[in-house]
Amino acid sequence: MSLRKYLTSRVFFLQVLAAAAIIAILGYLFMHWLTFTTDHGHEIAVPNLARLTEEQVEEKLDELDLDYVLLDSVDYRSEFPKYSVVEQDPLPGTKVKVGRKIYIKINSSGFSSVKIPDLIEKTYREAVPTLKALGLEPGTITYIPNLGKDMVLEMRLKGRNLKVGDRVLKASKIDLVLGDGKASYVDESQAADSTAAPVETPNDEQ
Repeated sequence: MSLRKYLTSRVFFLQVLAAAAIIAILGYLFMHWLTFTTDHGHEIAVPNLARLTEEQVEEKLDELDLDYVLLDSVDYRSEFPKYSVVEQDPLPGTKVKVGRKIYIKINSSGFSSVKIPDLIEKTYREAVPTLKALGLEPGTITYIPNLGKDMVLEMRLKGRNLKVGDRVLKASKIDLVLGDGKASYVDESQAADSTAAPVETPNDEQ
């Protein structure tokens, strides 16, 4: 039988149909297997883990067939309990599959300390970013007579003068004493003249 006749024969047509049916059945079975192995359509909403301890996180996620990974601790945040979750990824409400890992960060037990930087004779505008970069906050501003307007002259914490290199807790408010730019100097020669004894002028003789 020639190739042309075979391609147009009933036998070839039936073989094509059989092959197509086999491919369709295999594709159907593969999709069902894939759905079963990936648990397609079964998703879990990530719970809010904020303020929970690591033990509470483990217990809560176990109930949902989820896992967690502790990434690190963060600088102490007073609005969260010690050793509680302050950050998580994915965020609460995100839909995830069974077995997904939730990444968390834990609050530290307290503020760490930092060294007071050298802000003396720097401007207030320069001092503020430096303080914030170290986790400190600018506190009360006091002005005293000095030619350097807005120049830092003293640093204080709760009324105590601070020196460069002193250690304070992060989040402390550092009070700054600034110059008001209004100081003036008295000319020494004028001061000397003002204190000299007056000179008496004799009366004209009559």
